Amino acid sequence: MSKRRAAPAPGAARPAITVCRGCCCGTPKVPGLDQTAQLRDLRQALDGTATVRGTDCLDACERANVIVVQPSAEGRKNGGQPVWLGLVNNPEAATDITVWIKDGGPGLTGPPNILDPYTFRPSRRVRSDLHDDA
Repeated sequence: MSKRRAAPAPGAARPAITVCRGCCCGTPKVPGLDQTAQLRDLRQALDGTATVRGTDCLDACERANVIVVQPSAEGRKNGGQPVWLGLVNNPEAATDITVWIKDGGPGLTGPPNILDPYTFRPSRRVRSDLHDDA
């Protein structure tokens, strides 16, 4: 397992999007997706709206490519929790994520139904590892 970057501090003003680019995500192990373009497109589309960053392995390799959407400070005040999305292997899914974040994201706007097949709950260990690096 690779070293993870720190999760944004609770109360981060904007939503944070963490895009896994570890041992499986962001590699040719996931065919048919330009992973570099996916990260670039998310950064461009959400510039000024959310913090978008790549990170090492999030230890959910069976669901590559993984994206974690963390709520803004306002979203957290409203009970928003991080949302884990897996198998985000097509441009349409990234577009749907972008629209959701621009609408407010976790705690402010529920994810669109089209993202339901991508949503998963990682193990408690994986969730705590992501937050322990803060």
